[in-house]
Amino acid sequence: MRAVVFSLAVLSFFQVVGVAEPLPQPPCGAEAIPVYPDLEHSPSFKVWGRSSSSREWMPPGCLGWSAPGFVTLVTTVGRFRYSGGVNELLGRVGAISQLTGIRYWSTTRQHWAPLIVSASALAGPEGAHHRQDFSVPELAQGSTVYYQQSDNTSGKAIYQLRIVSVSPDRLIFETENVTAMRYLLVPIFPPHEFQAIYFLERESPEVWRFYSLGRTGKDANGLAAGHDASTINRAMAFFRYLVGIPTDQEPPAAR
Repeated sequence: MRAVVFSLAVLSFFQVVGVAEPLPQPPCGAEAIPVYPDLEHSPSFKVWGRSSSSREWMPPGCLGWSAPGFVTLVTTVGRFRYSGGVNELLGRVGAISQLTGIRYWSTTRQHWAPLIVSASALAGPEGAHHRQDFSVPELAQGSTVYYQQSDNTSGKAIYQLRIVSVSPDRLIFETENVTAMRYLLVPIFPPHEFQAIYFLERESPEVWRFYSLGRTGKDANGLAAGHDASTINRAMAFFRYLVGIPTDQEPPAAR
C-alpha cells in the first residue's frame, strides 16, 4: 500500500511540475522529432511558443542557424505520394512566381484567402532587378538566390533561398528574410529573424517524406506570438504547394 501511495505521489508530482517536452529534431543525423505520421494522417503540425527555455534553445548543428532562441517554432511533418524525381521538386522551389496566389484558411475571417499577394525572383539581394524564375541548373547544391515576396500580413520583404543539399533521393533547402517584415508599418521580424528549412526525402518509389522547421527568432516582435492556428494554416499552404496539392483543398488544418 505504501508503495502504491508513493507511486501515485510521484505521478502527481510529474503531472504538476510537467515533464519537458522534447524540442524538434530535424532528420539530419538523428531520428526526426516529431515522428513522421502515415500517409492518411499527413501532415501533422506542432507549434512551440515562447517559454522560459525558448530564449536559450540552441538549433541543432546541422541547421547552420547560429543564433539561439525563438518566439515561435513550428514543424510540418508528413509523407506524400510522388513518383517523380528530385529535379521536379527543385523546379517547384525555383518557380517563385507560382507562389503568387497560394491560399490558406484565415481563422480570423473564416474563409480561404490569398496568402502570397506577389512573388518574384531577383537578380540579387538589393531587390532592384526582377527576373524570370530560377531554373534547376541555377539551384545547384550550395547556391544562394534571392526573391521578393509580399504576404497578406507582413508586407513586402526580400528573402534568400539557399540550396543545402541535392541528390537523386533527397533535397534540403532553407529560406530567411534579408529585409525587415512589417505589419501596418510596424516592424515584426528584423532581418534574419524569419527562417525555415525543408527536408524532402524519398522513402520508396511512390512515397516521399517531408519535414520542415520554421522559426521566428527571439528578437521578433511579440505580436508574432500566440497565433498557433494561423501559423499551422500557413505551414499547410506551403506544404501543399511544394507537394502539388491545391492549397485551398478542404479541410483546412485548423479552424
